[in-house]
Amino acid sequence: MIELNQYKALTFDCYGTLIDWENGILRVLKPLLLAHKTNLDDEQILNIFAEFEAEMEKGEYIKYREVLKRVVQKFGERFGFEPTADELNSLADSIQDWLPFPDTVEALRTLKQKFKLVIISNVDDDLFAFSAKHLEVEFDQIITAEQAKSYKPSFNNFRLAIERIDLPLEQILHVAASVYHDIVTAKSLGLSTVWVNRRAEEGVSANLPPVSQPDLEVPDLKTIAALSSY
Repeated sequence: MIELNQYKALTFDCYGTLIDWENGILRVLKPLLLAHKTNLDDEQILNIFAEFEAEMEKGEYIKYREVLKRVVQKFGERFGFEPTADELNSLADSIQDWLPFPDTVEALRTLKQKFKLVIISNVDDDLFAFSAKHLEVEFDQIITAEQAKSYKPSFNNFRLAIERIDLPLEQILHVAASVYHDIVTAKSLGLSTVWVNRRAEEGVSANLPPVSQPDLEVPDLKTIAALSSY
């Protein structure tokens, strides 16, 4: 068990950790696929999304809106249909409607009383601005892939965050739902990590499988907020 009160800043992944991106993804892709006579279950859709997203985020940087367009295009290529222009944009356009998990806002408000709060997210500035309205707290720093010109698990995104936070590594705790995108790199840089494993019981996730061990695993954000009060 790590002692939360030894930290001064909490850095957060956003989508899958604070915002319910799996349901956001499924609300778009499930009907889109059905419209093209492709019937996949939730786990299949999210696993394929994770595969395609990771592929699109490698190599030369492109904006996340373009990543999501290419993900939809790849679904079409795999299952034999040509997405319309509206369908290609549908995932990115839907981000403005993706909502926080039920415990997110209250937990962030509690944590804000003790810690600097920082976002490190694989997203564009304008897309995160939609989510920021739903999160209802003011973050001390917001680091996006657009600013870093790279995608987690790149070290670059975390180094940019560490530079801006300007605190010793031992005073920064990274909180994330994705071991692949976040936990491995954060630990490699010397940060303590918390894995928010919201999908533990369901076994369904839009993240690639875990390949590293966090310092602490919790089922939700309210658990972290409760630990901070001890």
